[in-house]
Amino acid sequence: MKSTNKTIRQNNGIRWRGFVSWRAVVAVGMGLATAQESQKSTPAQGPTPATPKTVLNLWPGTPPGSEQWKQAETTLRPGNIVNVTTPTLTVYLPPPPSASGTAVIIAPGGGFISLSIDSEGHDVAKWLVARGFAAIVLKYRTVQLEGQDAAQIGQSAGARFGAQLRDLALIDEDGKYGIADGIQAVKVVRAHAAEWGISPDRVVFTGFSAGGMITAYAAIQPDARPNYAAPIYGAPIASVPPIPQGLPPFFMAMAQDDNLAGRYIVRFYEALKAAEYRPEFHIFSSGGHGWGMRKQGKSSDHWIDAFYYWLEAQGLTRPPGKP
Repeated sequence: MKSTNKTIRQNNGIRWRGFVSWRAVVAVGMGLATAQESQKSTPAQGPTPATPKTVLNLWPGTPPGSEQWKQAETTLRPGNIVNVTTPTLTVYLPPPPSASGTAVIIAPGGGFISLSIDSEGHDVAKWLVARGFAAIVLKYRTVQLEGQDAAQIGQSAGARFGAQLRDLALIDEDGKYGIADGIQAVKVVRAHAAEWGISPDRVVFTGFSAGGMITAYAAIQPDARPNYAAPIYGAPIASVPPIPQGLPPFFMAMAQDDNLAGRYIVRFYEALKAAEYRPEFHIFSSGGHGWGMRKQGKSSDHWIDAFYYWLEAQGLTRPPGKP
């Protein structure tokens, strides 16, 4: 009995540390942290203005599986949205003279409960499009939260996260809609390749936290895989899915003090290694979880520079055939 009680206390301690970390992430995602300049890193030539962005629905008609959803999409704080029912793609295209011919799909995080749509979405897209990439923000479906106003919905969000901590299988349940949207996003981007001036074999998928889990599942599923995958402080949580053959190159990044998802990210990396893949994995000394494009005065602030250099090493920063 003493051993069992000790195990329970240890598990509760892990959950509490995760909850504390999540509260910090939510505070950031809901705009409680000050906005930071996202163009300080300059691994490429100077930024060029993007063409006007385009927004299109991800699915023709009602997305499959959520036909009965009734809650309206709500902004809890600037940059943080919940109850996403209609998934979309927001497309940022670079001017043709600076276009690399590479598309990057970006999936924000938020535990499948909310979306940190700016720091882990639009701010990333603006940084990338200024460097010649077609940057495409995926606003995917999130679990339906009940409530009559933002305060009640916020309480529902906290309760749902608590339930996820108690039963990790709920993360898979809540994430199945976002994962389906991620797979569909790859198909839609390739279908628009000629229109958007990109190569259908140069589709990169990156995502943050829960968006990183979507990235991983999009990369390992058998149909319409992206050509490159970059989960940022995110990975499958409840269990490691089977790792198939023919996966794309992976770029991964996390901080050592990520008490929320760190062990799951390392576990996924080890699974990829065991399957004889060689993912590039950056582990920063600190930064916690959920940094996105925020600046914290830490080396993890420069994850996107490392990501750019990895894209450069893959030959994706210049048009095909251009040295």
